Order: sequence, then structure tokens, then C-alpha cells
Amino acid sequence: MQSASTPQVPGSTITVVGAQRSGIAAALLLARNGADVFVTDRGPIDQSAVTEFQNAAIGYESAGHTAKASEADFIVISPGVPSTSPLVEEAARRGIPVVSEIEVASWFCRAPVLAVTGSNGKTTTTALLGHILKSAGKRVHVAGNIGLAFSAIAEDALEHDLVVLEVSSFQLDHITSFRPMVSLLLNITPDHLDRYDNDLQVYARSKYRIMENQRDHDTVVYNADDPLVRAGIEQASTRSRVTALPFSLERPTDRGAFVANETIIINLHGEEERLMQVKQVALKGRHNLYNSLAAAVAARVVEIRSEIVRESLATFEGVPHRLELIRTVSTLKFVNDSKATNVNSLWYALESFNEPVVLIAGGRDKGNDYSSLIDLVKKKVRAVVAIGESAEKVLSELGQHAPESVGADSLEQAVEFAQALAQPGDVVLLSPACASFDMFDDYMDRGETFRRIVEEL
Repeated sequence: MQSASTPQVPGSTITVVGAQRSGIAAALLLARNGADVFVTDRGPIDQSAVTEFQNAAIGYESAGHTAKASEADFIVISPGVPSTSPLVEEAARRGIPVVSEIEVASWFCRAPVLAVTGSNGKTTTTALLGHILKSAGKRVHVAGNIGLAFSAIAEDALEHDLVVLEVSSFQLDHITSFRPMVSLLLNITPDHLDRYDNDLQVYARSKYRIMENQRDHDTVVYNADDPLVRAGIEQASTRSRVTALPFSLERPTDRGAFVANETIIINLHGEEERLMQVKQVALKGRHNLYNSLAAAVAARVVEIRSEIVRESLATFEGVPHRLELIRTVSTLKFVNDSKATNVNSLWYALESFNEPVVLIAGGRDKGNDYSSLIDLVKKKVRAVVAIGESAEKVLSELGQHAPESVGADSLEQAVEFAQALAQPGDVVLLSPACASFDMFDDYMDRGETFRRIVEEL
């Protein structure tokens, strides 16, 4: 809901930068609430969006930003718009407030928000937490970077509902009053450093902002095994009395969750509770155990019964584009991990397989350092097939450590090469470790293209 610190929407002139999913939703939300909205995009705008804008009396422009874009009381930017965009920098010079789409949506949302951020595991944890809450009979809206934009569901979320959001650092960069009741900080590893001056600390500070407006009675669920996350929690503790609940795989914790003797232990109120055996958790791999602990703690914070949490963790089937088995062709497994857009995600993917892997990787580089993958590539990868703008870098930094490596001009060609290089029983893994925007609309488009190619084999 709007507070005294948020801009007045009715009667305001507002520019929305970016005409993709979140920008469209924000524009429509603001127009419904009495704003004079203008949408600007430096690329083309889909006809379906144009029709929606016309029906809502929203002005728009494509293929660049004119002076009209800066004639606004405030500006809303989509996640794909960097803070270094000339339009954003011009707004700063002129003193025009710039806010993110999740900030705008939060003004109109009456329901409590559980927000998930981190470099890896956001989508899985968000979906898992939504699954737990729905299994408990709650009316839940799952949105953000996963599925619908927050602005698309904000007005539909009632006071007794729950909203679970996947939130990126880009969305947190321009918040002013966005305040989750429960925030989840999963991990911080190098990602999107091209947007943060190639400085990990600058990137980490963006992640910490998820706690910025939390107050007494709010909760942050955090990874106690991640030193950058711990540093952020220590900083936040000096500003507010937010309840901090850790989760750990490396050591027992006084509160939160940990694993001991292959058993998940939950402790929210000073009493340890044995939730379930690790082997009962449906999602496999160390990274998914972290995700499961985070979701379990958050669910218990909002008073979901332990038996429902236990059953949900045991039945959750995962999310598309994240280590998703597409098909087995003559003992050769094709796995879609298009959601892996950074080095750490690729590390987790490789760590998950015992079989030899033929790896398809590459795309738009984000300042990646592949050195942490070298030992895993030597141990697990039979061949590297490199795609996209970063193909040469992938071949140079990873390909040389595999028995074979080759570049491909398209994803179709990459699958063809991978199938030829693989041996019976191998895994052909699309796990790019890069953004998708050089060849595809987004990681989902990349994953669906891979699915189509594999299904046609």
C-alpha cells in the first residue's frame, strides 16, 4: 500500500522504461490507478502490448527514447534496464525519481510478501515455497522473476493472502519502500558483475537491500554458510531488530535450520524439531538441500504445520529449465538447465551428475571467471560445445580442460555436435553459465528451443 514516502500516482505523469513483461504490467497497473503513463523501449514493442496500451490510453514509443520519456514526475524501470542507461542517468541529473517495478507494485499490494533473492536457487526456492503454502490451503500468488510480474497480481492479493516473489538485484536497485514480511537471502556469488562495475561488493550491497525496509516483527531467512550473506546480516542487525533465522549444512545453529546425522532440524522458538531425513527430500543435490532448508524455515515462520512442510518437500518436482530431464535417446540423457545463467549455477549442475557430461555452454558473458570450474570439467566433462557471444572464451577457459571441445553457430548445431561427441549413458547438458540475450528473448526461450530440438531428434 502507498505510504507517505511513496509518490502520488493519480494525476502523475509517469514514464515506464521497457515494454516486456514487468514493464507492461507496471504500465497497466499505474494507468488503472489514474496515472498518465508513457512507455518507452529502445527496441520493438510486440503488437499484443501495443493493443493493451491503446486500450488503456497509454502512450508509447519504440526503437529509442525521445525527450518525451524524460518528461515525467517519476520513472519506472524494468529489470533489463541498467542504472547506467542514459535515460536513467539523465533522470538522476534532473532530480526525477527512478523506481523499480516491484517498488511500484508494492504500493498496491495488501498481502504480506515473502521475497526470495540470491545468486542461485531463487526460482526453485520461490516455487518450492509457493508449493508448500498452497499445500497448506493458503491463497498464494507466486510472482516476480518467476511467471507473472508482481504488478500483474498486486491488486488481486488480499490481506489474508500471501505473495511469494522471486526478486533480482536489478529489481532491488531502485526500491524505496518495498518491505517484505519475510526475506530469504540464499547466497551471493559472482553474477551480473558487468552491471556492477565488476565489483562483487557492489553486487552484494544490491542483494542486501531486500532487508533495507524490514522492521521489528519482520524476518530474514539467510544462508549462514555464505560469508557475504553473513556480512550483510551483520550490517542489517545494527539498523533494525529484524528476526534473523539462519540455515546451514555445515554446523548446528541456535535457531533456523541445519542438518545433523542426515536429518533436517528446525528450531524457531528454542525447541529443536526433527523435520525429516535428507533422503526424503525430493530435490537432489547439495544446492537443492540449501533451497529446501530456506523454504522450510520461511514456511514455518508463517505458521505452516511441520507435517505439511515435510510432505511438500518430499513431493515437489522442481521447475522447468532447472536440471530438467527432457528426454532419453538411446541411453543418452538430454538435460535442460537453461536457468543456469552464471558460473555457480553451472558448478552445481556438474556436481549433480555421476555420468560423463557433454556440456553446452555460452551466451552473453557477464564478467564470468571460469577458474572454479576447471577441476569439475576435468573430472566430469567429456566434451564442451560452446555457443553464443562468449563461445571463444568458453572454449579457451573450459574447453581446453575437456578431452574434446568445439564451437557451434546455433543451438541446433550445438545439439547435433553434442550428440555426435557423446557416448552411451552420457548426459548432454545445456547449462550455459551466461545470459541468453545474444541469441534468445530470455532463458525460458533458450530452454524451450532446446526442448523442441531434442524432442525432434
